[in-house]
Amino acid sequence: MNITCVCGMGIGTSMLLKMNVEQAASSLGLDAEVSTADIGTAKGAAQSADLIITSAELAEELTGLSTPIAVVHNFTDVSEIEAALKEKTQ
Repeated sequence: MNITCVCGMGIGTSMLLKMNVEQAASSLGLDAEVSTADIGTAKGAAQSADLIITSAELAEELTGLSTPIAVVHNFTDVSEIEAALKEKTQ
């Protein structure tokens, strides 16, 4: 499964989210390849992604994509990320 983590700049926050998504995916037994993108390139990155994970405010900017979007409110909360992954992968 290809997962893209999106933040405003695609550098700091999305890297933090990427690390926590990898941890959450591992604990769920998901075989996940996780990448990062900024909001400007996220629509292009979505073409190769099975799932996008981002904040609520950035999710609004990605409406209209065929790729499912999981919204996470706290990028450091691995249990919230696990719940979002479960919801979108089952």
